[in-house]
Amino acid sequence: MTDSPTNPGAPADEPSGHEHHERAAQAIANDVVARVLARAGTARADGGTVHTDHDGEQLDLEERTALRRVAGLSTELEDVTEVEYRQLRLERVVLVGLYSGGEAAALDAEISLRELAALAETAGSQVLDGLLQRRQKPDPGTYLGSGKAVELAQLVLATGADTVVVDGELAPSQRRALEDVVKVKVVDRTALILDIFAQHAKSREGKAQVELAQLEYLLPRLRGWGESMSRQAGGQVGGAGAGMGSRGPGETKIELDRRRIRNRMAKLRREIDAMGPSRETKRLSRKRNAIPAVAIAGYTNSGKSSLLNALTDAGVLVENALFATLDPTVRRTQTEDGRVYTLADTVGFVRHLPHQLVEAFRSTLEEVGSADLLLHIVDAAHPDPESQIAAVREVLADIPGIHDVPEIVVLNKADIADPAVVGRIQRREKRTVVVSAHTGEGIAELREIVADALPRPSVEIDLVVPYSRGDLVHRVHESGEIDQEEHVAAGTHLRGRVDAALAAELDRVAAQAS
Repeated sequence: MTDSPTNPGAPADEPSGHEHHERAAQAIANDVVARVLARAGTARADGGTVHTDHDGEQLDLEERTALRRVAGLSTELEDVTEVEYRQLRLERVVLVGLYSGGEAAALDAEISLRELAALAETAGSQVLDGLLQRRQKPDPGTYLGSGKAVELAQLVLATGADTVVVDGELAPSQRRALEDVVKVKVVDRTALILDIFAQHAKSREGKAQVELAQLEYLLPRLRGWGESMSRQAGGQVGGAGAGMGSRGPGETKIELDRRRIRNRMAKLRREIDAMGPSRETKRLSRKRNAIPAVAIAGYTNSGKSSLLNALTDAGVLVENALFATLDPTVRRTQTEDGRVYTLADTVGFVRHLPHQLVEAFRSTLEEVGSADLLLHIVDAAHPDPESQIAAVREVLADIPGIHDVPEIVVLNKADIADPAVVGRIQRREKRTVVVSAHTGEGIAELREIVADALPRPSVEIDLVVPYSRGDLVHRVHESGEIDQEEHVAAGTHLRGRVDAALAAELDRVAAQAS
């Protein structure tokens, strides 16, 4: 018995309206995947990292690229005995995404998949193919639905991929169900970002923050295999790595693993809290010396580190990759009239930044909330810079004190940006400046804007500082504004403006000397 046609009046070989829409959606999805695989607009599109004279020798970059994952080299012991360093096998991945709606939704999905491809390549993987499906909401079982999951399994088999990367956050049950169908490892966007952070963290605090975020992500996703799900670890039973005093009564292996993870997370939180006073001491020291602070924030790969180098010659690592910088860098520089201020480069943001990372890096992000000025760096050459601005502000909104910090939107990469896009953002934002950290365009103007926006000392001074207190004269040079400086018999005669705390100290010293 054959099914009756949807439209009895239509010829037998003409597709129904539903089939026509499905074919059109599939054509759109195929075009999106083709453009993503062509690397159009990804961070790695031009293949290399361009440096300027301000970037210095970039020794950190040399060290990082030496540890890149390489093709054809497994982590199995027999494969690595002949090489000096143990390098990770290059993962071969297939990207998976969903979109709902028409061409506008497909464009958003394309931008997101481009970013996912760049994330995968930054993590050291090779992107082989992609699959984009139109559906209103993810399937609660396999995320894609049973039919598409089978299609994905065939694509994985045909390409020889060993990993599937999903452009979204998978529930533990969805990941398990999808792995059971495709027969290879499945990771979601969150896991991929965490992997990049784990590779790039260098400082002790950065490593602790990343490990904490990874464990928070892992805890609900522990998967017991075979008998280990029900095997009891209590009593006097010997277990690998679990001796007497480390087991609860009748704990299963997965419960024991969860308890170990929770204990490790508690230890990491204590370590991170213990590192806080050191950072706070440095911050208070700068405030006590009345040194204004400028924080650099923005989307990942928008050029924050390049801009820091252009402004200060700091020589921090610059790489054409996502999340190249994780550990905050603070450098001193000064305005044209000699006022000293600090510039702090912070971790980059991304759409759907894992909440575990936001929580773990909250202590670092507080550097932004205590700043006197925020430079919000935007990649003006990106296909959708407005969504990047929104993503950054979404994360910044949760930082205490951020609403009191004046913001300047710095439109970077002006040398390759579309002038129409630049103009559009300038009309939407209150204070903008257009620059190129690569060519130096607009950097002088940015310096002037920063100098004008920094808080100025407000207390007038006209006094003589004894020659024995040269340290105070130095502080006036660093944080004050000097109109007149003259060396007289009793000491250095200064006329100008300083902050209230320094003015009180100067008055006390001048009074004691007179």
